[in-house]
Amino acid sequence: MKATGLNHVSVHAHDLEESTRFYIEVFGMEEIPSPNFPFPVRWLRLGDLQLHLFQSEDPAPKGHHFGINVDDFEAAYQKAQELGIREKEGFFSKVYELPDGAVQMYIRDPAGNMVEIDWPDISTIDRSVVPDIQPQPEPQTGDALRATLYLKRREEQTTGR
Repeated sequence: MKATGLNHVSVHAHDLEESTRFYIEVFGMEEIPSPNFPFPVRWLRLGDLQLHLFQSEDPAPKGHHFGINVDDFEAAYQKAQELGIREKEGFFSKVYELPDGAVQMYIRDPAGNMVEIDWPDISTIDRSVVPDIQPQPEPQTGDALRATLYLKRREEQTTGR
């Protein structure tokens, strides 16, 4: 048996209405029908993938997160600033450039789930809009220098296709 792809991510929501509204308004996700479960759920479409929200009062795991690509990193950055949803302290409170030139920023949803917002190319970001990008602070050597969030982009660069 071999996995063929990622289908969905499921995260908890303290208030399903609030969390559903958050993902629709911040990321433009679309609510889609969900089956009946013995607990309240909402399903959202994100391209060909899905985000499933389920009702729970449990606290969000501290470092667990999922990454979302956006079509406009500057707009995502400004929205996160406006809503005050950027991670507030520690490693995840920064906007980082990765060794391959990708950029990542971390936010929290209404239930405290951490969401990583990703962008493939720092050279296309207006630094007057996103002034606080910094290199990922850990030294990168060996295979770490080839790490990438964007596998297709890396494959295209190495094969020329």
